[in-house]
Amino acid sequence: MDRTERFYKIELLIRSRECVSFAALLEALEVSPATLKRDLQYLRERMDAPIEYDAAANGYRFGQQWRGTQHELPGVWFNERELHALLTMHQLLSSLDENGILSRHLQPMFDKLSGMLGKDEDEAKELTRRVKLISTARRRVASEFFETVGSAVVQRQRLKLRYRKRGRGGATLSERIVSPQRLVHYRNTWYLDAWCHQSEGLRRFALDAMEAAVLLEEKAKPVALKALEAELDQGYGIFAGGHAQQAELVFSAEAAQWVSREEWHPAQQSRWLEDGRWQLDVPYVDATELLMDLLRHAGQVEVRAPAALRTAYAKRLREAAAALA
Repeated sequence: MDRTERFYKIELLIRSRECVSFAALLEALEVSPATLKRDLQYLRERMDAPIEYDAAANGYRFGQQWRGTQHELPGVWFNERELHALLTMHQLLSSLDENGILSRHLQPMFDKLSGMLGKDEDEAKELTRRVKLISTARRRVASEFFETVGSAVVQRQRLKLRYRKRGRGGATLSERIVSPQRLVHYRNTWYLDAWCHQSEGLRRFALDAMEAAVLLEEKAKPVALKALEAELDQGYGIFAGGHAQQAELVFSAEAAQWVSREEWHPAQQSRWLEDGRWQLDVPYVDATELLMDLLRHAGQVEVRAPAALRTAYAKRLREAAAALA
């Protein structure tokens, strides 16, 4: 049997017999003493299996907290969602290491994820090369601000920010006192959701637009999670705040083959039309990001409502055509 089969065999034997001697494990697994010792060490150190040696019983058993229950070992393969989540976390932690955070704070978590990806270190590294997650347009965040903001979220303390607000007229600098509520990672960029004491409301700040972040001693203003979600999660994409509107979009039969399988918003509604086209209704509070996604399907999508969104989309199309003239 291969190594993975031995791991599950060891767990099965310990769980069924409660305590198993070294000799009994050798007989069941048909391996050398050195191999069994390496397997037990790997299970403890890389798989976090709570295997203990009981000197009085002269055998191996699970720790007190696991007796009578099943300790879960990672499978030899993962389903699509599990693999994506595991590799996303793996690559996310790897990207943080560019800023020096991983080596100081997250190395134990990184080692555990690496152990779950393969039987040994070389196999884990090989899998990360064979399964690739592509990230585009990632905006880097200075390490000092990421750590400061992260500490403020965890410790529930206020922050003093010098923030570069970007707009069509250029960037403007302002200073804010905020009460951090949560960190958001969206489309390869980090954001901070916080109560802004200057504007007296919930706001979302891009970490890469911060010029300075200072941790204050004053405790953060608490905001209920439901209120936070109601205010900042109802819009389309990262844009939040304001009155929600409903966009009515109709995609051509050709584009519908792909778009019908996509989730544009958790609260979206959709249906197939008789002519093979696909109608998608999504809420939004700011059209900026929605317009960018619509332009990806230029010529394949009709904006039916509201009128303001239809007008804005037509204007973008005319500007794009004029730029090619």
